[in-house]
Amino acid sequence: MTTKCDVAIIGAGPYGLSAAAHLQTIRGLDVRIFGEPMSFWARHMPAGMKLRSPYSGSHFSDPRGQFNLDAYQQASGNTLGDGIPLEHFVDYGMWFQRGLVQSVDARKVNCVARNGTGLRLALDDGEELHARRVVVAGGILPFARRPDVFRHVPPALASHASDFTNPAKFAGKQIAVIGAGQSALETAVLLHEAGAAVEVITRSPRVIFAGQRQWMHKWPFGPLLYAWPDVGPAGVSQLVARPNLYRRLPRATQDRLCVRSIRPMGNHSLEVRYVDIVPTTTGRSVVSAVPVGDELELMLDDRAKRRVSHVVLATGYQIDISKYPFLSRELLPSIEHVGGYPKLNRGFESTAPGLHFLGAPAAWSFGPLMRFVAGAGFATRALTRTVRKESRFS
Repeated sequence: MTTKCDVAIIGAGPYGLSAAAHLQTIRGLDVRIFGEPMSFWARHMPAGMKLRSPYSGSHFSDPRGQFNLDAYQQASGNTLGDGIPLEHFVDYGMWFQRGLVQSVDARKVNCVARNGTGLRLALDDGEELHARRVVVAGGILPFARRPDVFRHVPPALASHASDFTNPAKFAGKQIAVIGAGQSALETAVLLHEAGAAVEVITRSPRVIFAGQRQWMHKWPFGPLLYAWPDVGPAGVSQLVARPNLYRRLPRATQDRLCVRSIRPMGNHSLEVRYVDIVPTTTGRSVVSAVPVGDELELMLDDRAKRRVSHVVLATGYQIDISKYPFLSRELLPSIEHVGGYPKLNRGFESTAPGLHFLGAPAAWSFGPLMRFVAGAGFATRALTRTVRKESRFS
């Protein structure tokens, strides 16, 4: 069976749900959204986790601002602040979906291909959907980065942080965590608190925690130095929060500021649970990982060895849109990209007409804000303006 719609959204996380909430306000526009709401957060984040983003940068976006975290607190009775617990954030997303985007289709999109002047979606039950536009808000799970040295190690011995959901199952075991960002440091803390013997190994020369100069975040300096999403260092934060200004900077400047804005670090609130508690080896890389029975022997670049029960690879995500399994091989060559990131216009549309990308894949075009929930408002408003310009909609 074949059906038609104007816009199909792939993904029902913060960006997909926000996009649907905005696009549904366009009279006469037929919008379909596919995915399981908040599935990445519910299934691929560890129990006990708290959001890195501040409260001010964790709102979903809706046209009237009526389904923000303030409204959720009133409706749910949960009291939230910076460091939102994972379970409350997932519940917030589900509450947002129930209130604004009731008709989410849980079917999986197997393929997106060109279809004349539009796009064709093949669904997992055999149905085909023809859409004038497709909005990819598929998240970052396909981009999980696994260093080459661990590529052939079985998942039972080494898994990416996106598969680390239950710290308690590692109680009493020796665990190594690779990385120095929020994911690595929080994973290590949760493992330690669950009773594991954990060590963090990182090539970074030191472990950094954000917000160590708290006076810079307070009145009267804070509002001048840091924008509301709090992405990026002092001053740079104001540029990052304004993607249309950020993208006008010279490319070399954008790239340099992006590195500064997303460098590995942990939340200030995590510091007291980590420092002098979790053993850390800095300035070292793992050069070999060899299974030995039901354990893994690691060799570092200084020839030191570790024998562990499991390794958690908190090694981040490397954007490469070709890893989205639903983008057809014939469609991919029409998408101009840089290092795996699609080049997007002001409406987040790629060089494949009618195909838009939201979230982290938009970071090359619009800056590091797109890697965070806080970017959903800017992205979905820009997308909606582009769609609204079509003469048949008002």
